[in-house]
Amino acid sequence: MQQRDSLGFTLLVAAILCVVCSLAVSTAAVALRPRQEANEKLDQQKNILDATGLAIGEYGKQAGDLDSAQIQELNQWISAKLVNLETGQYTDVIDIDNYDLIEVTSSTANSVEITDPEYDPGEPRRPNIMKVFFVKRPGSTKIQQVVLPVFGKGLWGTLYGYLAVKSDLETIQGITFYQHKETPGLGGEVDNPRWKAQWEGRKLYDADGDPASLVYKGPAPSDNPFAVDGLSGATITSRGVTNLIRYWASDDGYGTYLDKLADEVGAEPRTRSSGE
Repeated sequence: MQQRDSLGFTLLVAAILCVVCSLAVSTAAVALRPRQEANEKLDQQKNILDATGLAIGEYGKQAGDLDSAQIQELNQWISAKLVNLETGQYTDVIDIDNYDLIEVTSSTANSVEITDPEYDPGEPRRPNIMKVFFVKRPGSTKIQQVVLPVFGKGLWGTLYGYLAVKSDLETIQGITFYQHKETPGLGGEVDNPRWKAQWEGRKLYDADGDPASLVYKGPAPSDNPFAVDGLSGATITSRGVTNLIRYWASDDGYGTYLDKLADEVGAEPRTRSSGE
């Protein structure tokens, strides 16, 4: 029998503790995974509802202030499809229920390199396939809004969000960012409900059909249909939001799909500038 104050005994106890702790952590991680996935799904639902304005319209509250029953009731308005950005056609080549934007973006088989885009989102790659969402009154087939996942570089990292567009496919309903690393009180003001509220009614395209939405440098002129107020002290974040919205509205992003969706929803075709 080893002495309790021997080196061997000490190492044995340390090894046993490491194994026990590892098993405990692993067991907890496995046990909590379903709850984590449920919370991630609920957070996604809340952010989509905030972008669409449904929570405010139905309950007069932000989605984060609703209980789970209210969230699930409003979620009946939301459906989803996968879109091939190159063709603008719907596809089922990926399991929609297990679609993960970050995972798909990192896969060279399911994404493309972003090279010399007209509107630079600051990212190296974007998916070939994107999961888009629709707002339809329960029981109706009429699309009231389309919600487009968007992402692009801010100051400290990538901003991930949702851009909701009304059925005319040129008027913004709302925008929300669910993941970012921007500085609280500066670039982090992308989370401020008052700033996000300015996006409703802003136009996505100009008269030539080119992406024109922007975060203005300073207070936005009241007669500018494309602009919202700049984020004070956050020039790079403001520029990043402008770039990512314009990129995803362009033909490098959802442009081809939105042109095809116009026929589906009965929207006016997007005007094209000369030379396109």
